[in-house]
Amino acid sequence: MGKMFLTRTAAVLAGLVLILQVLDLLSESGKITSVAGNGDAEVWRYIGLRAPQIISTFLPFSALLGTIITLSTLNANSEVIALKASGLSAHQVLAPLIVTALGIAAVSFAFNDRIVSRATATLSQWKNVDYGPLPIDRGDRSNVWVLSGDDLIQADKVKGRGDAAILGGVMIYDREGGVLRSIVSAARGKRDGKGWLIGPAQRFDVAGGKVTMLGNIHVADGVRPDQFTLSNVDPDGLSFGALRAAINDLRDAGRPTKSLEGSLWHKISGPLSAVLMPLLGAVAAFGLARSGKLFIRAVIGMGLGFTYFIADNFALAMGNLGAYPPLLAAWSPFLLFLLIGEAVLIRTEE
Repeated sequence: MGKMFLTRTAAVLAGLVLILQVLDLLSESGKITSVAGNGDAEVWRYIGLRAPQIISTFLPFSALLGTIITLSTLNANSEVIALKASGLSAHQVLAPLIVTALGIAAVSFAFNDRIVSRATATLSQWKNVDYGPLPIDRGDRSNVWVLSGDDLIQADKVKGRGDAAILGGVMIYDREGGVLRSIVSAARGKRDGKGWLIGPAQRFDVAGGKVTMLGNIHVADGVRPDQFTLSNVDPDGLSFGALRAAINDLRDAGRPTKSLEGSLWHKISGPLSAVLMPLLGAVAAFGLARSGKLFIRAVIGMGLGFTYFIADNFALAMGNLGAYPPLLAAWSPFLLFLLIGEAVLIRTEE
């Protein structure tokens, strides 16, 4: 049963990837080849970067369809009836598929972490330059905000990384208890010990309306260079470990991380959704095939599975908007449909 499930899932996945890759290439190949110097090699490069994304997205769908095809075939041949007649419960009948799905989930997580994240990051950079030559990322950032205690620090430009980072257009908003007291501005800044040396600086006193020239001054002790070099974080383009480290750095910089935390947990719950598919598609395994309702049962299983994917995307979107806590956004659809699948199975078969 496990082998049947695995081969049918792989066959469905291969078909989906082939069809969707061709459709996607029809819309993108013209954009790729319209760039001077691009040819067949760049088209194949796009396929190599896009195919892992399609595989990652549709692997759970394939597991659902593989489950329904496997169980419908067994039911149609009365093999499920024979298994239950031998004393096996419905959960024992599904056990080989669930164990196989656990293996699929583990492979999916590793594939997403090692391959899909890198392909997504590279493809995003390539799309940003309209499929032209990829620029070298020298670590330059723009319009970066950092929280230092109650004070806000804004840099128009950040060049370089680590202790070699150079700030341009520095603005420090001096606040006490959330009330703005003064604004310190400087043309440039560089690393100085545990803080930053900025200058030539001037202070604008909000209450008095006076401007004071300060020259070169030392500010922002405890603010690390990586807090400036982290600007926009794309969770899809980072591995689980890299995203967790980025979230910690952003949290230390005083920036909101709730949406990224939801994406972090979804890197686990997403691949694990393959384990739900045998449970949600189990309705196709039971019932008498000669009753003429096998097709209806298969449609019900597909409906349960696709409803899960809709709920999962909805919860993740609510998490990105801040309406759901990160754990709720990532795990609530999984737990909800686990209970629904169990309830349907116990109510109808156990």
